[in-house]
Amino acid sequence: MFDRPERGAAVVLVSLDFGLPDYAEGLNELNLLAGSAGLQVVGLVEGKRAKPDARLFAGSGKADEIGHVVRDAGATLVIFNHELSPVQERNLERLLQCRVLDRTALILDIFALRARSNEGKLQVELAQLRHYATRLVRGWSHLERQKGGIGMRGGPGESQLELDRRMLLSKIKTIEGRLEKLSRSRAVQRKSRQRGGVLSVSLVGYTNAGKSTLFNTLTHADAYAADQLFATLDTTSRKLWLPEAGQQIVLSDTVGFITRLPHTLVAAFEATLEETARADLLLHVVDSASPNREQQMEEVDKVLLEIGAEHVPQIRVMNKVDLTDAEPQVARDEYGKIAAVWLSAKTGTGVELLREALTEFARDQQHEIQLLATQNAELSQSYVETNQNGLE
Repeated sequence: MFDRPERGAAVVLVSLDFGLPDYAEGLNELNLLAGSAGLQVVGLVEGKRAKPDARLFAGSGKADEIGHVVRDAGATLVIFNHELSPVQERNLERLLQCRVLDRTALILDIFALRARSNEGKLQVELAQLRHYATRLVRGWSHLERQKGGIGMRGGPGESQLELDRRMLLSKIKTIEGRLEKLSRSRAVQRKSRQRGGVLSVSLVGYTNAGKSTLFNTLTHADAYAADQLFATLDTTSRKLWLPEAGQQIVLSDTVGFITRLPHTLVAAFEATLEETARADLLLHVVDSASPNREQQMEEVDKVLLEIGAEHVPQIRVMNKVDLTDAEPQVARDEYGKIAAVWLSAKTGTGVELLREALTEFARDQQHEIQLLATQNAELSQSYVETNQNGLE
């Protein structure tokens, strides 16, 4: 059994083309993900297949090729740009004699590096535990017989593997309970804001689209922003005063999305993403300079649908116009409402147009609230008058 490094510095990437249209984009993201994890890419193995091999995913011939690249480059880690089954992972590690990770495990590792708040760390740990719960069989042959120690023994005939799985599931339940308490606390805060008439606006978008930069520009905050995937993980909220509307809103910066965002992460971050689903408005930040912006917008909309936020009003923020020929401008929908804004969060060009869009939305919300209050008052008055006439 090989020794697994805590963290592999030299990595070989593996990406197989199964005929999907987003292959090139996925490979580019894999390189960016490896860089975000602080890994040094020393080799790349590509290939084409009709479908994954059940035993080695890439097939025996391609697996041998990967092994040659690993040995020649002196790599200690292999990362597949795909989701591997526990059996495939175990078989590959035995053959390659080095640690093997899939795309999901790499993203989980990056999230673990980025988490700063207590809740963020709990959410990442929960996602990791759920992911590895099915992978305890990997490389654990030395634990077939139960180890001794006070408090470490299971029931009659219980193997070490079964004991570890039971302890892991117990830890998952404990973390879920702690996150549930944090979720209830957030719900109380949200109700308090709603009673005060404070609008909630969430920044969403593909990772590295410039959400944190825009957040800092609008609120003059100092949230971490960098040209890397998943630079922001923990949700950050700041109050933003709109003088023209005479109203204050709460603006929240959230985690960025990515192609094939692991479901374990979506599930673990459900409490945080709930803020997005319950927001009054979403600012969908788009990297307008990216050639894949249309596909990236579709991926974000898929996640929004998955978390139940598809019904929340959106304003598309076409960011990074400083890298394109586009001019700062707004586009309106068929109802005359601002639907999109072109700007540069980095230079500040066009940001005033977004402020105008937020002001317009806040005024519309105020008008709807006043209209609803008037209608309710009229209904109440009509009800009173009807009852009085009935008594007479």
